[in-house]
Formats: sequence, C-alpha cells, structure tokens
Amino acid sequence: MQIYESRLLHVYLSRAFPLLIQHNEKEISLQRPGRKSMRIPDVTFYFQHFTRATKLTERYDMRHQDEEDERVLFLRNIYPEPFIINRDFEINSLEELGRPGDPAIIQQTKDKPVTQDTNGAAGPVVITKDGQIKGITVDKAHVFYGVPYASPPVGAYRWKPPRPVSPWHGVYDASFPRAACMQFCSRAITEECPKSVSEDCLYLNIFVPLDVDLSSPMQSHLPVMVWIHGGDFVAGSASKPLYDGRFISNFTHSVVVSLEYRLGAFGFLVSGKDPHTSAAGNYGILDQQAALLWVQQNIAVFGADPAKVTVFGESAGAQSVSLHLMIQSSKPLFKQAILQSLPFSIPLKTRHDALKLGKDFAKQTNCSVSDFVCLLSLTPQAILAAQMKTSSKILNPFRFLEVFETWGPYIDGELIKEQAVTAFQKGHWQKEKPILLGTTSEEGVLFAYGVFNKPVSTVECTVYITAIFKQHTLRILHKYLPLYRDADHRSMLAQIVTDFVFLCPSRRSARAGTAVGSKVWMYVFDHVISDRSVWSGLTFCYEHSCHGAELPFLFHSASVANFTLSPSEKLLSNRMLCYWGAFAHTGDPSSRSQQTTFCREQRLPIWPRYSDTSGFLVMNLTVRSHAQAGTRNHICDFWDQLGIY
Repeated sequence: MQIYESRLLHVYLSRAFPLLIQHNEKEISLQRPGRKSMRIPDVTFYFQHFTRATKLTERYDMRHQDEEDERVLFLRNIYPEPFIINRDFEINSLEELGRPGDPAIIQQTKDKPVTQDTNGAAGPVVITKDGQIKGITVDKAHVFYGVPYASPPVGAYRWKPPRPVSPWHGVYDASFPRAACMQFCSRAITEECPKSVSEDCLYLNIFVPLDVDLSSPMQSHLPVMVWIHGGDFVAGSASKPLYDGRFISNFTHSVVVSLEYRLGAFGFLVSGKDPHTSAAGNYGILDQQAALLWVQQNIAVFGADPAKVTVFGESAGAQSVSLHLMIQSSKPLFKQAILQSLPFSIPLKTRHDALKLGKDFAKQTNCSVSDFVCLLSLTPQAILAAQMKTSSKILNPFRFLEVFETWGPYIDGELIKEQAVTAFQKGHWQKEKPILLGTTSEEGVLFAYGVFNKPVSTVECTVYITAIFKQHTLRILHKYLPLYRDADHRSMLAQIVTDFVFLCPSRRSARAGTAVGSKVWMYVFDHVISDRSVWSGLTFCYEHSCHGAELPFLFHSASVANFTLSPSEKLLSNRMLCYWGAFAHTGDPSSRSQQTTFCREQRLPIWPRYSDTSGFLVMNLTVRSHAQAGTRNHICDFWDQLGIY
C-alpha cells in the first residue's frame, strides 16, 4: 500500500553538469570550531555562470515574455545537456492511455444524480436540501458514499467554477464510492490507482458514528472533520482505502467527511485572464470550497453541528487548508484547521507562470491556447496526455522546487493573493481559528531519494543546492556539509528538504501566529512503521519516518487498507486519535472535557500550546509520546535568518 500519491512523480536527472565536474580539482576548505576541516568543490566557476543566468532570468521575467527558448539556449551554452525530467508515467501517444492496469475512464453522468429503487432494503436514510439519500451501515459507522456536492463539471462547464446540485426525486443510492477525479497512474504501482476516474467526480463521503439516531439527528451536535487528500494536486482520491473515515468517526465520536476535487489540468489549467472565455484556474480550490459550503447547508441531518467544522489535510491537502485560512470567502465555512506536512516553501505559481504552463499545455494538443472552444472539445484522454507531456518538459534549474507541483493553485490576485508562508508571517489569515500543525521527522527522504535514484556526489550536491539557493549556497554548505561525510549526499539533501520545505517554515509560521495571539499546537511524528508494505516497495522509506508516515496511524485503517500495526503501534494510533478528536471537539488537543473513557484512562501527556511561555514545546508523536523543545531549533534559526522561505 502506498501512502503518498506524489510518489507517482518519481523524477531523476539525466546527467549533472559535466562542465562543473571538470572543475572538481579545485577545492576550498570549510572549518567549523571543534571540527576537522572538510574539502568541498570550488563553486566559484559555477557562480560566475549562475549570476549571468539569474540576471537573464530576472530580465525576462520582468518583461513577462515567453523566455523558454532563450533560457534553454543559454543553459546549453553552459551545459552540454540540460536538466531533463524523466517521469515514469510519461506517455508518448494517446493509445497508451487505457492500457491494462490503468484506471477506467467512465462515462459522465447526466446533470441529475442517478437514483434507484432500493425496494426497502435496510440502510440509513437522510433528507438533504437536494433530496433523500440512502447509505449503508458497516461495522464502525453509517456511511454515505458518493454524495454529490456540485453538478458535474463536464461539457461547457469543464473549466468553470462548481455549480450547485440540481434537486432529485426518489432516493439517491449512496452505498458505493463514485469515480475519482481524472488522473494518470504509473503501471508500476497499479494497485494504488483509483479503480475508475471521471470528469464527473465532485462527490464526498460521509461517516457517522453508529450511536447517532439518524431518524432524529438534530438531537446530536457532533463536530465535523473534513479531510482534504494530498497527491501533488495531480493524484489521489477521497475513497482510497487508507482514508476510510469510519475508524476516525467511531473513535473520535465525530462526523467525518472526505471530498474529491478536480486535479491536474482539469482543476488548475490557466489559458487566459477572462473566466468566461478561457480557463482561469484554481478550480480545485473552488471545488473544496463548494464542498465546505455543502457541509454547512446539509451536515446537520447527519447529526453534526455545522458550527464545529475542522478542516484537515496532508501535503497538498494541507496546502489547500492553508489557502482556505487565507481566503476570506472560506472564513465562515469552518472553525479550525489541522495542517499535516505542509510544504510551505514550495511556491505557488504566479499568474505569468501559470499562463506559460497553459501555453505549453496547449502546444501538446491541436488547439491554440486562445481557442477555448477547441480546448473544451478535447477528450479527457487527450487532456491527460497533454498534461503528462507538459509535466515532462525541461526543468528550469533556477526554479527547481517547482518539479514537485507542476500543476496546482496559483496566485490569481483575487481568490489567492500571496504565498501561504508570507500570509502566515504577515498575519494575513484567519488568526482567530485554532491551528494544529506538524511534520514527520524525515519528510525529505521521499523527495530526495525519489528524485535522485543514484548516489549524489559532493560536486552534484553542490550544483543542486546552488540551483535552488543561489547566493546563499556557501552558507548552506557550511552549515550542512560537516555533518554528512558519506560519499552519497542524498541524506544531506533529504535533511535540507525536511528543514527548508517543511519543518522550519512551519515553525516560523507557528511563531508568527502565537505572536498575534493565535492558538497553535505543533507536533513532529517520529515513528518508523513496522509493516514495510505500507511503502509499496520504496525501500528508502523502510527505516525512516517519511512524508505521510503518520497517515496509517491517524486513520487506523489497517483492516481495510492491507497493512498491520503492532500492539504498541495500535496504542500510538489510538492516542493520536485522542488528540485529534479532542481538537475537533474543543479546539484543544489536550482538553479532557470531551474525552472518551479510553482516552481518559490513557492519562495522555499534556500537549501544551506552542508559545514562548511554554518554551515553544512540540509534541513528539511516537510510541512514548512526550512534549519537548524543538530538536532542530538551531537549524531553523539559521533558515529564519536567511529569510528565503
């Protein structure tokens, strides 16, 4: 079983800067107090060329011109072969879509949901504003699968904001999950792909504790936990077995909602500025907002209180949650938020870059980027093919981090006005809402070893760090190189990704929040799961707490997702659910007021608020969980001083 969908995006570099390697004989010495000096390659040669390249890039960016051809030409003058992205899902023809093992693309439905005569079969029935819905009862919860929260975004509505559902007559059959949103899977890990995908995918799943009497649901006032899945904004599904919400619902005594949203080019294509005559992007975020609005309007009939909504997500899902904390129109739709493994330092695209991606996408079709009618006429298969080919183009080494999110939200100036890390530091977010956020202890392992499938030498490592951090490279090398003496520097790159992308900007954002009076709690998940099958053969995660490592414990879904937890791991899972559940009920993970008997008997360690008065303590989530001072504060102080998040 696979935890994080973006591992579908395994990337490797074809060859690393031969001209720089020719200068490997030049070395300089780095000396740290109390340590032996280290020899590293002289990067002066590279900086000379990099300075020229940076100035060229900035000049073209200011002009807002299509700079790709001249930029690539410039790179070729420096390097015989530029960076090439070779993704294992790259396709060369439309015929490759639909090959054996790929998810089936199902036919789109009509505007109204399909209903059927259930002949009085047993199953919970509720009446929403749109009509009656019949679900199923399983061992831990009442479940309503595939409930439509918006009309199908098909035909002329492919690249339009979500529209309300048309009411239906009869009873809607919510006994089975619907198709996931359009995406492409690697044949290497087909078992992790959705069984079916469709443009008609704006559905959500609802999990209700068994003791809720749905014949009189208004007597219950349970909190709601709305899950937004990750997957690099190109993959994933709310109906993935790992995300089965029945166990969280049962254990935390809350109503759990998981939602689908448009992905890839379907959710984030930008082909122009006019939303009436072009694709304006950010549709995936608008889908999420529509689902949250549906929850406000309908969740009471499931025994929940719409005033007690917690939005939580991991990775791209956490990015989505952070955006809703910034978007004013999302403000009344939830009360508090949980941000798990938020990659703060992966930048959102500017409008200019999003439009350029749209042009590159159109080049892979027979359509002009300005011909919206032609783009709308493309088949879903053709859009996927163009999306994949666009995602497989030459990587700009000056924006290396963009490889992890080719498609996704962008700063449009209206819905999204700035980078999340900037908004949090400036206080441009809903500061009155309690926040729980954290990371795993080794987030970067999946990214570093997933990108570089061969050992990385000191020379190559220097090149990559220079490409990302430019004039800050020497300070970063001085900080990290003395700590990593192995010939293979992937472990160092992994730690830099953990620190720069996840841990340290999360810490800085948390401190900015506490400085203005926000209620913030922080954690680090620091356990290595015993069942290696969780990682679907990604051997480099077998001994590490990789990106997504907390998810099997949070969802406690081993019985349906084909993995096992040891007795001590089950206890860790239960204790995590105690914390998450207390936060959903009260806005405080350490609150005792709404704890179950099990949680009270555990005498869980107090999880203090993250503040200067508490010493900025962080909850270390492991078999023996405990609050502690941040273990990498000195490193995060270094990154804060650089000021380059």
